[in-house]
Amino acid sequence: MDLSPIQKDILITLITLYHQSSHSIKGEEIAEVLKRNPGTVRNQMQALKALSLVDGVPGPKGGYSPTARAYKELNLGDLESQFEVPIFRDGEKVKGVRVVELDFTTLCHPDLCQAMVRIIGSVKLFRVGDRVTIGPTPVNKLVVRGEIYGMDENQQALLFSVSEMISLPKKPIKHYMTSPLLTLPLDATLRDAVRLFTVHRIHGAPVIEDGSLAGIVTLSDIARGLDEGLTLDAPAARVMTTDVVEAPSSIRLYELVGRFKEREIGRVIVVEDGKPVGIVTQTDIIRVFPSL
Repeated sequence: MDLSPIQKDILITLITLYHQSSHSIKGEEIAEVLKRNPGTVRNQMQALKALSLVDGVPGPKGGYSPTARAYKELNLGDLESQFEVPIFRDGEKVKGVRVVELDFTTLCHPDLCQAMVRIIGSVKLFRVGDRVTIGPTPVNKLVVRGEIYGMDENQQALLFSVSEMISLPKKPIKHYMTSPLLTLPLDATLRDAVRLFTVHRIHGAPVIEDGSLAGIVTLSDIARGLDEGLTLDAPAARVMTTDVVEAPSSIRLYELVGRFKEREIGRVIVVEDGKPVGIVTQTDIIRVFPSL
C-alpha cells in the first residue's frame, strides 16, 4: 500500500498521540501537532478510513483511533509494551513524537559524534539547528543532547550531532546519601544549629522528635529568624520548615532529580521504615552527574 507523505505523517502522529492519551484523537489535535490545516487532516482521514487504517469514533468525545492494519503498514509492532523515550526541545517535550532507535553513525572521530534518531512522529516538527535532548532510555538511562543537522523523511529520522551523553545512575539513593545523619533535637536553639553547621560544614539539618522527623532547619531559616528579631537563644523550631520532602532509600537517584526541580529544594531526607537515615543534597547530585 503506497501512502502519501502527508498520510504517513497523519497516521504516525495519530498512533503516537493515541498511545500517549489512551483515547480517540480529534483531527484538530493532529493538525496542531503537524501545523496543518484541520480541513486537510479531515479530508485525509476519510481516505485512511477507506483504507481501513483508522476507525472513526462518533460523538462529542469522539475522534479517530488507529487499526491493527495501521501498525502493520508502518511496521511499528506492539507499542503497548514499549517504553516511551521522549525528545525535548528547549526544555519542552515535543508532543506527538517518541524515539524508537538511536544509531551512532560517527563514534570514533576525535572531534565528531553523530547519530541517526528514528522517531514515531513527523520529522517536519523539527528544523535544522534545533537543540534537543533525548531520553532517558529504559535500560541504561542514557540522556543524549545535541543539535539537528538534517532530516530523512523516508526513514522518519533526525540526523543529530551529539554534544553530550549522560548515563544516569540506577543505584538507589542509599548509595549516595550522607549517613549517619546529623540532626538537631526539637529543643535545640539557633545557637546549637549554628554550632552544628559550623563544625560539620553543612547548610541544614533535620529536627528530630522521639526518633521521627519534625522538620528541617537551614542557614537561610536562621538568617531569616535573626532578621525578624530572634536571638540565638530562640528555639530552632521557631524557624524550621515542617513540610519536609522525604524519599525512601530504595528510590533510584535519577528518579529523585525531578523532585528537586519540582519542589525547588536543596535537600531530601532519606527514610527507612518511616525513620530518617540520611540526606541527599543538590551538591550530592551534582557530584554524581555535574552536567545536569
